[in-house]
Amino acid sequence: MNPALSQFGLQMSQLTGVRAIMKDIIETLRNSGGKEFINLSAGNPVILPEVEQLWRNCTQELLDSDEYGEVVCRYGSSQGYTPLIEAVIKDFNTRYDLELSDRNILITGGSQALYLYAANAFGGYTPSGELRQVVLPLSPDYTGYGGVSLTPEALVAYKPTLDLNEDKHRFKYRPDFSQLQINQQTGCVIFSRPCNPTGNVISDDEVNKIANLAASHDVPVLVDSAYAPPFPALNFTDMNPQFGDNIIHCMSLSKAGLPGERIGIAIGDRKLIEILESFQTNACIHSSRYGQAIAARAIASGKLADIAVNVIRPHYQRKIKVLEDTLDAAMPKDIPWYLHQGEGAIFGWLWLKDLPMTDWEFYQELKQVGVIAVPGSTFFPGLKEDWQHKQQCLRISLTATEAEIAEAMKRLAKVAKKVYQTLTV
Repeated sequence: MNPALSQFGLQMSQLTGVRAIMKDIIETLRNSGGKEFINLSAGNPVILPEVEQLWRNCTQELLDSDEYGEVVCRYGSSQGYTPLIEAVIKDFNTRYDLELSDRNILITGGSQALYLYAANAFGGYTPSGELRQVVLPLSPDYTGYGGVSLTPEALVAYKPTLDLNEDKHRFKYRPDFSQLQINQQTGCVIFSRPCNPTGNVISDDEVNKIANLAASHDVPVLVDSAYAPPFPALNFTDMNPQFGDNIIHCMSLSKAGLPGERIGIAIGDRKLIEILESFQTNACIHSSRYGQAIAARAIASGKLADIAVNVIRPHYQRKIKVLEDTLDAAMPKDIPWYLHQGEGAIFGWLWLKDLPMTDWEFYQELKQVGVIAVPGSTFFPGLKEDWQHKQQCLRISLTATEAEIAEAMKRLAKVAKKVYQTLTV
């Protein structure tokens, strides 16, 4: 069949960002002819034994409980499984001195679904025909934001300022408040913290400044906290989750070892939560109750927060240290390369300034030496203006082994040296 698609059908049937690149990566690995690749493209978290055992134990507890049938064999509330909501409330009220009630929580089918709900509930065209923008205040950011709006023209991103340390070959993105526009045309604001793909952590003050700008126009701010404390706690620098009347704190249990169950958690003002809950009711009724039930046990017992800090975080901290040390030792000193400060998440972000080819072409060169990383240009959704920087970056996954990361960075350094030599020939 070749059915005619609606406007929304055309929009949602297209692959966006890194998902389009993954098709080429899969074909490369499938047609490798026996050639071995160090694959630094993956976003799947490493299966750590302690984390897997936690979920096995919680599953066994559920299997042995009287509520198993009620959880798995019956529909539930669109808002979420009550014991999970109660566990989140108790944890956050105690940990962050909040006064949350059950009406401040929504459980979704992963946080990606949450951004789809929000982008289309708050962004897009109003009944009177006015366009409300979905604003990404700092670009690059999570590639998945590129596909959440059913109104593509609503998505708008802003270039950052760059803090540069040339001597140490490091840099950091910061919101450019001289350019950022949050006004009556803004429907909602979304950003990740820590950031996928860069590992950037926007400061507490910067979060509050964005939230205050948005509050003056009754605009909700969704803080994508998929890598944030208290779980999975993949922050390598101190940071504090921020809460407020117009802030929706968005969590995911994917990087806490439960990506297959698609569990997202939204914490926010009651009126905002009710809007998103209604959207979910129409979309899919509710998230997996099995996943919610085992998550409730892991959070209520305190074991998930403990494993996040003592197992998950140290694992990736060691990986980012290997990445940093190897690049510092292997990269030619006369090349203008800069690694983003590794402040969190499970990726490194490399900027090759004045790269004499595109990021896609450099990606192809890396494949020739058996290394796969993700071209950075896929991580600038909504950024309309031409910016050469977009074609000069790579995302490097920290899910490979330490030895693989070290070897891959040595190979990358050799490719970079060869490529930059063309500038002087």
